[in-house]
Amino acid sequence: MSPPRTKSIVGVAQVVAAAALFGTAGTVQALAPTSAAPASVGAARLVLGGVGLLVVAPIAGGDRRRALRLWRTWPGLLCGLLTASFQILFFFGVAHAGVAVGTLVTIGSGPIFAGCFARIMLREPISRPWLLSTLVAVVGLGLLVGPVGHFGTDGLLAALGAGLCYSLYTVLIRRAVIGGESATTLIASAFSLGGLALLPVLVLSSNEWLNSVHGLAAALWLGFATTTAAYLLFGRGLTKIPAGPVTTLVLTEPIVATMLGVTVLGERLAFWQVFGLLLVCAGVGVQGWSQSFPDRGESLA
Repeated sequence: MSPPRTKSIVGVAQVVAAAALFGTAGTVQALAPTSAAPASVGAARLVLGGVGLLVVAPIAGGDRRRALRLWRTWPGLLCGLLTASFQILFFFGVAHAGVAVGTLVTIGSGPIFAGCFARIMLREPISRPWLLSTLVAVVGLGLLVGPVGHFGTDGLLAALGAGLCYSLYTVLIRRAVIGGESATTLIASAFSLGGLALLPVLVLSSNEWLNSVHGLAAALWLGFATTTAAYLLFGRGLTKIPAGPVTTLVLTEPIVATMLGVTVLGERLAFWQVFGLLLVCAGVGVQGWSQSFPDRGESLA
């Protein structure tokens, strides 16, 4: 197996592993104490995850001092603000558009935004496998979420904004990596700065849930597993494969979240949701295959 192909396969595995960790967040939050408000949970996750990334950055090939210095540069500042804005917009979108619509719009719009940003900012080609896999996965995600009722326009716009923030910082990290910056260093910088920005939210919100062993365990998992470990893997994957395909592979997240919902939380799926789940799996599978064997992809632009 050639080195470039091996590198691509490893990159796909790293992004999928990161997305699998992302997918545990919803179940962990559902198992947390009922007093755990979404805004408080999101802030705790980012604060702990940012600290964790700074701590392990030197071990993972990053530079802690460089990460802190990046706060004073426009790429570092922008990535930190985008990271914090994503949390705020996502939770606002979920609150005002509903969990189903908010999640669908945020996760589903991410690959589309990322593909456009990557084409404009990085000149990354748009391939037929990426278009096909993204379309199939997003349609499947719509079926998986299921029928939705009325929702507010402000919530919809917030969810779109969250998807835009997530995709833009992904492309910015990819561009920095291409320019020679360490992905680990930049991610540690962005998430620690984002955590610092949301620290007042954590302090001022109701955080009694952290006083229990159950709540503290949930916060530690969300911070160190679904943020620190997951984004280290995510960053490593970004060094090996393009930004657009990365965000499509991250659609592994709702697959894992759904399976945990069924097996751990006792949720049931309607037949169209099972079909949707299979479509998401197919879309992610096509994208993973096309990135593992990039010479077989066909560029459109």
